Formats: sequence, structure tokens, C-alpha cells
Amino acid sequence: MDPRLERLQLNTRRHFFQQGSLSLGAVALAGLMQDAAPAASTVAEHKTHHKPKAKRVIYLHMTGSPPNLDIYDYKPELVKRTGEDCPKSFLEGREFAFTSGTPKLLGTPRTFTQAGKSGMWLSDAIGKMHRVADEMCLVHSMHTDQFNHAPAELLIYTGSPRAGRPSMGSWLTYGLGSENENLPAFVVLISSGVQPNGGKSSFGSGFLPSVYQGVQCRSQGDPVLFASDPPGMDRALRRKTLDALSQLNRLQAEEMGHPETQTRISQYELAFRMQTSVPEVMDISREPQHVLDAYGAKPGASSLANNCLLARRLVESGVRYVQLFDWGWDFHGTGAGEGLTTGLTNKCATMDQPVAALIEDLRERGLLEDTLIVWGGEFGRTPFREGRTAKSEILGRDHYPDCFSMWMAGGGARGGFEYGVTDELGFGVVENPVHVHDLQAPVLHLLGFDHTRLTYRFQGRDYRLTDVHGNVVSALLA
Repeated sequence: MDPRLERLQLNTRRHFFQQGSLSLGAVALAGLMQDAAPAASTVAEHKTHHKPKAKRVIYLHMTGSPPNLDIYDYKPELVKRTGEDCPKSFLEGREFAFTSGTPKLLGTPRTFTQAGKSGMWLSDAIGKMHRVADEMCLVHSMHTDQFNHAPAELLIYTGSPRAGRPSMGSWLTYGLGSENENLPAFVVLISSGVQPNGGKSSFGSGFLPSVYQGVQCRSQGDPVLFASDPPGMDRALRRKTLDALSQLNRLQAEEMGHPETQTRISQYELAFRMQTSVPEVMDISREPQHVLDAYGAKPGASSLANNCLLARRLVESGVRYVQLFDWGWDFHGTGAGEGLTTGLTNKCATMDQPVAALIEDLRERGLLEDTLIVWGGEFGRTPFREGRTAKSEILGRDHYPDCFSMWMAGGGARGGFEYGVTDELGFGVVENPVHVHDLQAPVLHLLGFDHTRLTYRFQGRDYRLTDVHGNVVSALLA
């Protein structure tokens, strides 16, 4: 249908009374503020439903899914039974990504010790994280519906295993808006050189206005592609160009009434303001040497360490939601880098120090109490050997959706606390199961939202991050 006719179709008496007060108010406000700001950045669409404990989120996603049995979920009985045939009762009616027949049970080759005042059992693979055990709210009983990477990742971030829904960061910025008009409300940082399994849908805005999508920044080179002035165009000329584009876009908005036109105006203006603010925030060389050393960060490099430090700088500057994706956690054991001994040691070394430093740095700056950190993958790993590597010297595990571990810290999460129990072999949850929707709900709750009421109407129905599921697990809250 012609967009002009579609717009006329909406101009009914009912539509006027339903939308008129807000729309006329928005027009009046825009007129009053036109001289002060040419276009808004990310504006909050909702008031919080209750007093929030967190103001911002840093979400650390270990893409590929870490082996929870070798890092967080200690199973001495599984270690004792290593090499035995997997009980048939755990295999009947089940399909695995790369394993068939009767695999062998595999206890962890790692050493576990108790950490912190809480006595939390943690692996030697994350020795530096032992220092912050009392800040962690560790959930052992996570489970999901998906056992392949992309659908499982999309389910965690969008509430659906299929592309097209808004991501968690988009929902939160839709609800909360921005604290800094010169920076995006939602920033994405990617390390290890690989995009997330769900692609840009893992940080996209879906059917929400595109102003709420994640802005991918780089820790090496220009922070945002195409944000700098092209050759032959200085900042003054770019300002004139944007003013001309804005006038044309406003004419189109008046004629067509398409909300994405106003979004595009806002994005152009934000990009112009970002030219000066983003390079400053993204320049970690401004940090003292002892801070760089604490994270293991190196200016000019591209690493999870750099991105953890950037995450702290971004939330300190008013960014609402920072999403970090780090590829390389798919420990099948098909190569030395994917093994549970040397491979896991080397990979954890890139994460252990900067994540511990991030928690300590936020705590020292007084930011941890209202900054929620979430750490996890998209599913778990099997308690038995991956089928393709059954006769290899390299140990690895297959995909497993039934139980895995994630943790939160700061922002109102209950520190030094473990929740949920898996059975003695790590095959299933036996106490306090937490579905991925049950993790999304408390994240929204800590930011001040009832997950059932933060909705957006699309194609005739109200959608939300948790779809039609999810419960706030109150035990996870401080």
C-alpha cells in the first residue's frame, strides 16, 4: 500500500483520541526545544514501574558457551566415574549436536577450590575471579530450549529463537532512554574477531524503532565506522549538510508520517555529536598505567581486556547498556585450542583478569552498586565426551541445553550466593530451575520494570522480552 494512503487510513476519530494527546504534546515539546537541540537521541518511552536498583547493564557473553562443569559446577562424583559408559536413561529420546551411540562420562580435569567468605567452588581456570566470588550471584540451574548456537543466543537476547524480535539492550533503552545525549544508549563491543552467532539480530531493535538498536563500536581504529568526516569535508560543512538533510527528512515526515524518518533524523544528529564524544571515551590511553595493568589492556589492541575497560568508561559516561561478545568458547575438543586443559587455560586467561578487574574497578568507583553485570553463554556442555573426539587425547564436550551456569554481580544482585542444584553427574537440574526467560525477568526487574508490562504493540498484539513466559526469581535479588 502507498504509505500516504496507509497514513490516511490511520487518521480515524478513534486513532485521534487514542494517540492525540501524546502526539500533540510531542509536537509542542519539539517546537519549544527546537533551538536547544536539533533532534533528540534515545528518549525514554516509559517510566519505571518501581524503584530500580540498577541504572545500567554490562552483559558479558562468552560466545560458544563455556564448559560449566570445568569452571563453575563442581561434580566430584562425575570425576570418580570418568570413563564409564553414560547411563542409557540420560540418552534415551535425546539428540546431540555431534554425539551418537553411548559416550563416556567425563569428569573435569580442572582443580576446584572454595573461594571467598561464601566458600563458592570455583575452578583453577579462573583463578583471579576467586577474588570477587563474594560479589557473584552464581546460578547453576540455567536451562534453555535450544541446543544450537544461533537459536540459543537469540532466545537469551530476544526471547525468541528466530530473528526479528528486539534484543534485551533495545528493550532496556526503549524503557530507560539515555543518560548522555552525545553517546548511544546501547553500545556493542566484539572481541576475538567474530560476530555473535545470532548476527546483528543479537543486538538489533527488531520491530522497535531503529534508534534503539545497539551501536557497534571498535576498540581498534575508528570507534564507529563512517562516523568521521570524509575527505574534503570539515565539521562545519558536515553540519550544513546535516541541516539540509534534516529539512528534507522533516518534509518527508510531514507528508508520509513514517516514524522511521524521525528516527533517521535523530540518528544523524547523534552521529554528528558522537564525532567528538566517542573518540574521547574510547581512548583508553587516557587511563593510568596501573589501571591498564589491572585489566591487562593495551591501547590500540583489540581484546576482551580492552573491551572490559571500555565498558567501564562507557557506563561511567552515561551509556545504559554495554554488550560484550567474545568468541572462542566452543570447547568440543576437536583441536588443541578447544580442549579442557591447555585450551581452556589459555582462553580463560583472556577473560579471567579483565572481568575480575572490571568488578573491582566498578566497586572502587562506587559504580558497582547500581551497575548490573551479567556473565554467561547460550547453553551448557555435556557431562560426557564429545563423540567426534572419543579417542583423542584432547578432551571436549558437546552442546547441552538442560543445565548450565551463569552469574550476575552488582546492581542489586545477591552477592556471594549460589542458586539451583544439578544432579551429581551434571545431567539435569534437581533444585530451583531457571529458564532463560526467568533470567530476563529479574534483569528487567532490577532496572525498575515489570517484565509483563514493558511491552510494544506490533502486528496487533503486545510483545515483550520474556514473550509469554518468565518469573522474577526473587532469591537472586539482594
